[in-house]
Amino acid sequence: LHQPMFLLLKNLSLIDICYISVTVPKSIMNSLNNSHSISFIGCASQVFLVIFFAGTEFALLLVMSYDRYGAICHPLHYEAIMNRGTCVQMVTASWLSGCLYGSLHVAGMFSVHFCGPNIVHQFFCDIPSLLTLACSGEQVLEYVFIIASCCFAFVCFILMVVSYVYIFSTVLKIPSAKGRLRTFYTCMPHLTVVTLFLSSGFIAYLGSVSKSLSSLNLFMTVL
Repeated sequence: LHQPMFLLLKNLSLIDICYISVTVPKSIMNSLNNSHSISFIGCASQVFLVIFFAGTEFALLLVMSYDRYGAICHPLHYEAIMNRGTCVQMVTASWLSGCLYGSLHVAGMFSVHFCGPNIVHQFFCDIPSLLTLACSGEQVLEYVFIIASCCFAFVCFILMVVSYVYIFSTVLKIPSAKGRLRTFYTCMPHLTVVTLFLSSGFIAYLGSVSKSLSSLNLFMTVL
């Protein structure tokens, strides 16, 4: 349980528990109390924490792809590549990057003035819904942060793709079919999580921003 992958999985589990705890309890309380309101500070906190944990999870998924690369492509050097010190540094960097990511978006989003009805068409405060409430012409800073974030996320995604290109090329060189299948299965959980995380996030946050509730956007956000 002290191996690098288990350390990464423990952090991933903690992130997911915290991630869902930011939005779901408040939504359940609102439903039980027949209330549909949230304070300004509560809304800002939700935005920060959701983006904080999402950014940390994405960074951690990148670290996990590097871990799989080291384990499969360089098995004899794996313990040197992913020693405990390096693993702790990568996990710490993931948490810090998520914190910075969340802070930038909260600063960009809540530096604007909001016009019109203060109605968020979502079951929690998220950036696309809040952008529709911002006064015209004041969303520039947040759009800059979103573009910069997308560029950085794209670079990280490319690094993941490159790592898996090396992994699959190494797997195909394994002589036995059983060995190839067993090695490939060790990557399937990570690939599944990355696919669900990125596809649902892409649709929910980069899809069409509407002033009315979209069933598809709501479904993808829940997912």
